[in-house]
Amino acid sequence: MSIATRTGDAGTTGLMYNRRVSKCHPRVEAYGSVDELNAAIGTARAHATEPFLQDNLLAIQGDLVVLMGELATGVDDLERYVRDGYHRVTPELTARLDGLVATIEAQKVSFKGWATPGASVLSAAFDVARTTARRAERRVVALHEAGQLDNAEIIVFLNRLSDLLWLFARWVETRSAV
Repeated sequence: MSIATRTGDAGTTGLMYNRRVSKCHPRVEAYGSVDELNAAIGTARAHATEPFLQDNLLAIQGDLVVLMGELATGVDDLERYVRDGYHRVTPELTARLDGLVATIEAQKVSFKGWATPGASVLSAAFDVARTTARRAERRVVALHEAGQLDNAEIIVFLNRLSDLLWLFARWVETRSAV
């Protein structure tokens, strides 16, 4: 089977359970932005040499796959989605991010005021991921405000992830004394 299915040639794409929507549908915008975030985090992970970063970033990427699956499922299909064994974003996923924030903050990461991205390749990659997370968050909030998202924990998760990515950038800069 080819990756080029041609099913999207008319400007539509498939959600879970074969529902077709426009490629510019707010749901597609939301999970597409999270997909970009996952790629940006992958770039940071590719540049990271610390196992602490590599391991936690890989786990976060796994959580983003869960998040994208939920976003790619219409509200009417969520019951079936869960029944089929798929997971949803939960407060426990956010709590893991909170734990990482606390771990980094306990290490006396130095930051004052606004940080200018680009002190190192890795910290810049984290800042790109952070801004991508904020865009994804805005897309998810728009979906929620349109009544097309029933799990507000996704918003909380993305907000916390953005904070964590900012801290990861500052952690890298502090450790390298940039």
